[in-house]
Amino acid sequence: MNLLLKLLSFTGLALTVVPSVLVFNDVLAFDMHTTLMAVGMILWFGSSPFWMKEKKL
Repeated sequence: MNLLLKLLSFTGLALTVVPSVLVFNDVLAFDMHTTLMAVGMILWFGSSPFWMKEKKL
């Protein structure tokens, strides 16, 4: 379960970084950029808190 959450989180993080580079290089349209960024944001903020929790002593 933890591995799946990390995979989803890093996929979301990649979807927030890679489209920006592609738009900068005129490879991707801005409309697709905003869609991919929104999906990446939802994936990252939806899955990362569950595996990044602070361990209680």
